[in-house]
Amino acid sequence: MKALIFAAGLGTRLKPITDTIPKALVPVMGKPLLEHIILKLKKEGFDEIIVNVHHFPDQIIDFIQSNDAFGIRIAISDERDELLDTGGGISNTAWFFDDNQPFLVHNVDIISNANLKKLYDMHVHAGKLATLLVSERNTFRHLLFDEQNCLQGWINEKTGETKPAGLTAYAAFKKLAFSGIQVLNPEVFHLMKDFGRRFPVMDFYLSFAGTGQIAGYTPSDLKMIDIGKTDVLEGIAKNGLDNYL
Repeated sequence: MKALIFAAGLGTRLKPITDTIPKALVPVMGKPLLEHIILKLKKEGFDEIIVNVHHFPDQIIDFIQSNDAFGIRIAISDERDELLDTGGGISNTAWFFDDNQPFLVHNVDIISNANLKKLYDMHVHAGKLATLLVSERNTFRHLLFDEQNCLQGWINEKTGETKPAGLTAYAAFKKLAFSGIQVLNPEVFHLMKDFGRRFPVMDFYLSFAGTGQIAGYTPSDLKMIDIGKTDVLEGIAKNGLDNYL
């Protein structure tokens, strides 16, 4: 199975740490974030991985090479000339996903207890365009899903903005937050061509809202942590990762 790890971000929420290293190499309990994700993917059967890079790209490439690619195939999607955002980052890896099989995409700064193989198998069985790992989380921006767990839209409850614009029936929908983990069918590469070179993947997903093609999945025992801020790192260092997972 194949996967993409998003590791190109600037890591601005982790400054000043990311002034000298990429977010992907920020250590958590003695191991860089990227190593945590690679080892989790490898354990669950993903043996071909592509990592996109932009911020301090050579540090990430050197880290992978110095660890002999952790015994699997690891390729690089080089975005050092232009950061392509999440949608463009996926679209730019079409050459790697050349086996016409679904593939998983995982943010480098998300650590979870999610069973990724189960997520992948559920996606294959359902036959959707994409399956998003989502959860109930305290946020004012939500994805909206119907009773069949199909994406219907998005809402910013602080501003009242909705996507699609003018969506009014959102009270009947489940409000869930995206985890940064997803499985996609290779058909997305053709469909993404209309979005240009640089775009957020959520804009792509929301263009299919109401079609039944974008599914959400929420495991009942899901625990996850977004390693996005220095206070989270400090909490893990003090209390250990097990207290979060």
